[in-house]
Amino acid sequence: MNRSQFLQSAAASLLSAPFHSLPAQQVNRVYLDSIGLQLYTLRHLLKEDVVGTIKAVKDMGYKQVEPYEFPKYKKPIEAARDIGLSVHSTHIQWNSVLNPSAPDTPAFAKVLEEARAAKIKHLVIPTIEPKDRPTLDGYKRAAEKMNRAATEAKAAGIQLAYHNHTFEFDPMEGGKAGFDVLMEEFSADMLFEVDAFWVHLGKRDPAKLIRSLKSRVTQVHLKDLSAGVKLPEKIEGWWSLPVEAFASSGDGIIPVNPIIEAAKEAGVQYCHVEQDLSHDALASIRRSLNYLRS
Repeated sequence: MNRSQFLQSAAASLLSAPFHSLPAQQVNRVYLDSIGLQLYTLRHLLKEDVVGTIKAVKDMGYKQVEPYEFPKYKKPIEAARDIGLSVHSTHIQWNSVLNPSAPDTPAFAKVLEEARAAKIKHLVIPTIEPKDRPTLDGYKRAAEKMNRAATEAKAAGIQLAYHNHTFEFDPMEGGKAGFDVLMEEFSADMLFEVDAFWVHLGKRDPAKLIRSLKSRVTQVHLKDLSAGVKLPEKIEGWWSLPVEAFASSGDGIIPVNPIIEAAKEAGVQYCHVEQDLSHDALASIRRSLNYLRS
């Protein structure tokens, strides 16, 4: 192949490549100085070795971590800060807000007390259980509970947000979706943590959604969807999908740069990498970060 043929071939390859797999300098790097990892990605490894697992995260170049099941599970917060990682946000036990009388559920006032002691500024409700959202009215009742909790959180100097999955975008009565109810009913104090992967699976554009929410998005989860994977008709969460559905950032079909650009325009504070399922979670999050920073 001569030089002219080589250049023509390279140009054709570049033009045929999906946007997100263009050379890495095309990726917006605005959040790299604070890039986080949602630790649920490493939940199995954390059961074996909290300190060693979080040290591996720091050694890769992540700047912060977002734990889960707070305040039940606090070890990662202490370990991360000891190692030199920031912890600004954590997912909480959702029943503290939505079903406080459920067994083994801490009162939300206790969650706030522990969050203040741990110097956590963002608390995230990670889901709404099916029994709490059988209809659009169920979503409205859930929104009312979250609004009350957000008012309490604000008084404690803490921001409360809700993390979406795909089920919130399923059409319900009159074709309206639960997420539409949340957008309508959330107070100014109750914000969103947008998970781009689940928004995409919900057949909405993550970047457009973030822009439509404007200043109502506090954080964004970055993850990617593999091409060509057969997906079930009904998706509730990661347990509904095969491991092959989840890809490291840049390896799938969800363009990351428009999401980051939209997040920047909307004043989003933090972006966190997450990959719910992986055959090798550490390798996957390393690959995601390398793509975002290369």
